[in-house]
Amino acid sequence: MRLRNIPGARDMIAASPWVVHKPEEYCGKWKSFFGNDHPLHLEIGTGKGRFIMQLAQEHPEINYIGIEKYSSVLLRCLEKQQELELKNLIFIRGDAELINTYFAEGEIDKIYLNFSDPWPKERHARRRLPSSEYLRRYDLILVQGGTIEFKTDNRGLFDFAVEEVGQSVFEIAQITYDLHNDPVMSIGNIMTEYEEKFSKKGNKICKYILRRRA
Repeated sequence: MRLRNIPGARDMIAASPWVVHKPEEYCGKWKSFFGNDHPLHLEIGTGKGRFIMQLAQEHPEINYIGIEKYSSVLLRCLEKQQELELKNLIFIRGDAELINTYFAEGEIDKIYLNFSDPWPKERHARRRLPSSEYLRRYDLILVQGGTIEFKTDNRGLFDFAVEEVGQSVFEIAQITYDLHNDPVMSIGNIMTEYEEKFSKKGNKICKYILRRRA
């Protein structure tokens, strides 16, 4: 059975205290939601949650929000969160297209994009999360010194993402085409479920970190 088709997933998510069901109501108010002034980091497309949960455990001084559009995938995150009860982590079941209704200008300190859907058909290029279309959306919600981190094993998608940076207000601060063998960028790397799976097959992992141009 495909994860996105688990019966009753939406009902279970609706009952979860770890999901913000009307995130647009907290636009510009997320620090009040968490009850502190900690930096706010956002992962778009959390998958089963391994990456963001490890981050949240290692960095209690940072608040984390994970966005996942597929209910049955998000359900796996919530099962883990139910056990861990991380106070600095919550989830949104929603679409990346709506992030500018969820977050106000300059509200996010860092955005993570991990193994995003490559949308291989050219007519769907604007749906790719590292596209210039989305970079414009990220620009609106990031603080002035905010960063974007993108990882993938899909070289075609990564090459596309690198080209798209030139059409944006961002510049590449760091880049590697073989993350696990990079002596600098591999330090402190947290693997996602997909990253572990694909790297075991011998796939090289690509990563960049973006910052606004000076």
